[in-house]
Amino acid sequence: MKPVKIGLLGLGTVGGGTATVLQRNAEEISRRAGRGIIVDFAATLEIERAEELGLEGLRLTENAFDVVNDPDIDIVVELIGGYSPAKELVLQAIANGKHVVTANKALIALHGNEIFAKAQEKGVMVTFEAAVAGGIPIIKALREGLSANKINWIAGIINGTGNFILTEMREKGRAFDDVLAEAQALGYAEKDPTFDVEGIDAAHKLSILSSLAFGIPLQFEKTYTEGISTITPEDVEYADELGYTIKHLGIARRTEQGIEQRVHPTLIPKTRLIANVNGVMNAVLIMGDAVGPTLYYGAGAGDEPTASAVVADIIDIVRVMTSDPNNRVPHLAFQPDQLADIPVLPLEAIQTAYYLRVCVLDEPGVLAEITTILGKSNISVEAFIQKQPKVGETKVDIILLTQRVNEGDMNKALAQIEALTVTCSHVVKIRVETLK
Repeated sequence: MKPVKIGLLGLGTVGGGTATVLQRNAEEISRRAGRGIIVDFAATLEIERAEELGLEGLRLTENAFDVVNDPDIDIVVELIGGYSPAKELVLQAIANGKHVVTANKALIALHGNEIFAKAQEKGVMVTFEAAVAGGIPIIKALREGLSANKINWIAGIINGTGNFILTEMREKGRAFDDVLAEAQALGYAEKDPTFDVEGIDAAHKLSILSSLAFGIPLQFEKTYTEGISTITPEDVEYADELGYTIKHLGIARRTEQGIEQRVHPTLIPKTRLIANVNGVMNAVLIMGDAVGPTLYYGAGAGDEPTASAVVADIIDIVRVMTSDPNNRVPHLAFQPDQLADIPVLPLEAIQTAYYLRVCVLDEPGVLAEITTILGKSNISVEAFIQKQPKVGETKVDIILLTQRVNEGDMNKALAQIEALTVTCSHVVKIRVETLK
């Protein structure tokens, strides 16, 4: 049987890693796939990159559409990232009857519904394991390994840059800006770190996981997104005193009212396994009704960890290239005509517990004023810490841990607290999840 020919779009970090893994493990991959797989054509703006990777005989071009339109290419692997021209290239590959592998979470999160519909019409596959959590096979787990389960919720550390920053802040008491500068120097964060530290990257990934878990269309635009740039060393320290760790979590939960889909800093108990995932590592915790909790841990980025997922997708496609398209694993885990119209809830409708840090004037009766407001709003306080003012200071922090309450009700109560004459500044609010 003739080998399957791969067209690579991009020979950067992941593209180079993919070519290297395919070449180094060619024999093992062929044994698993049932036929040979070769990289035949690649698009790159750095032509000398192929020589650096030792890819002899590889056809090269600077125009990615040359690869997409080449009749000899069976599978197009899109690794250039971004929204455009990635979308146009993928849609052209599908129109040409080619299967597609991509690591592009932004593309899938924003345009996946359209892309999968076109692929369904043409009878080709679009796989995207590497789009979420790098080398962790989380897409396959949701689409196949957990397909017997009704998924109740997902909680994931799905951005390594944010996790590195919070780990350094907790372990070394460093400030956010200081750690961010180091993350950029180490190559963990881009020169413009907005996508990582403000949660946009994680929101792309969470919208994909939510669709796979609950059988709903991709709805990135409805994902609540909040970053970690306002987290202070004091918040990290107070959370630790209360028995919690702050993590930047993506959370998707099924409720009777609809689907919660949110990314934000979250206090989680230090005893939870996911609370001890540190540095640039990723982890995803999934609660299924039959299996219970399962945790998936590993490298969320990097050349070969991500290439591991890309090549696994290629192997999957090769295995089923000749099968009836109607008998393949659906792109979003559920059959296309069975996706449910379950609403994604606005943030004001969710329920969770809260960590509150209130800066107040050091005067008698202040704590009573605050707890009275919370009490009238039916918000129960589970624990609190009242710090002593520093020498010469007239302000002090009060830290409160509440029980679960509706977000809208909490916001109304906080508006009243912030209106008090004794309140010094905006109340810091961080959501709390026990992940039981």
